[in-house]
Amino acid sequence: MKLLDLTLREGEQRPGVEYTVDQKVDAVRELDALGVDYVQIGFPVADDRTKRVCERVDLDAKTTGIARAVPGDVDAAIDAGVDAVNLFAPTSDRQLEHVLGKSREELLDTVVSVADRARDHGVEVHFDAMDGFRTDPGDLDALFDAVDAELYTLADTVGGRTPAGVVDHLDAMTTDPGALGVHFHDDLGVATANTLAAARLGVARADVSVAGLGERAGNAVLEEVVAAAVVGDEPFTLAVDERRLLPTARAVLDALDEDVGPEKALLGDEVFSHESGLHTAAMLDDPATFEPFDPARFGGQRRLLFGSATGTGAARRLLERAGREPTEERVAALLDRLDDVAEELSLEEAVALAGEVA
Repeated sequence: MKLLDLTLREGEQRPGVEYTVDQKVDAVRELDALGVDYVQIGFPVADDRTKRVCERVDLDAKTTGIARAVPGDVDAAIDAGVDAVNLFAPTSDRQLEHVLGKSREELLDTVVSVADRARDHGVEVHFDAMDGFRTDPGDLDALFDAVDAELYTLADTVGGRTPAGVVDHLDAMTTDPGALGVHFHDDLGVATANTLAAARLGVARADVSVAGLGERAGNAVLEEVVAAAVVGDEPFTLAVDERRLLPTARAVLDALDEDVGPEKALLGDEVFSHESGLHTAAMLDDPATFEPFDPARFGGQRRLLFGSATGTGAARRLLERAGREPTEERVAALLDRLDDVAEELSLEEAVALAGEVA
């Protein structure tokens, strides 16, 4: 399955957020080195930053820009120099009425016309069905059949789908999953799970963003989808360098002046940290006892911490690592020393302290 990273576009759709050209260039280069297939730079008709980014980068990944199904947007995307134009238009009955004010027949004519316009200029054409997961599957099939595009993406624009609904909706369509992409928002906290559900059905591409950055609750999370593909029971593969996953995600966040909370899956400072006496004692023998995977597999690092929460089992193992016999007196003395430290010690620091115990 291919990945389209939309961090740069979705991230700055949040109120008050705008990335500079330099920030986008730095982030794009990191994502390209990771191995994502497409990077969505921005909304070309809004300003010239997409064009300026494209002029400064030479990538293996293909660049994309979004465009409404209107000629001016398409022309702006072509002028920006992107490799692919992501045309989008509302497709659900509700959004056709309240967003476009058009009939389904008028929508079809419009999308076919602008898709042909883009194709005539030699760029890839991708069509994104806005609110596609609330659009009748038969209407989607008819629209996709009429529009000449390399890929057709269903967007869960309001973030209201769950995995079971995703499967039911895609199963109800006659369009080959190999021609489909998916785009999920995380309003129910299941955007990544929805992406995995769609991937099991064989969709060709998924939209993701670093740390899930995107409007409202964000989008399916790049690092979570990649990690799940590698260590989970998922029947698909991705062409990314898994050992660069976490360093790349952090580099992108740094480039964009973004941050995540300490408990954010895979990226948070506390995610691979362990202090519980029961945990650390077992993990000194076998880290997999309390880890789903070795964080080094994705470029991360485990942190075993020692302090007032350290138990006798961990203290014995620390003494053994320091070359000291773990007598009851030494264990008690080490625990007293650990209880007095101002901040938790790393494994190396705790072993050194164990070596000092009389």
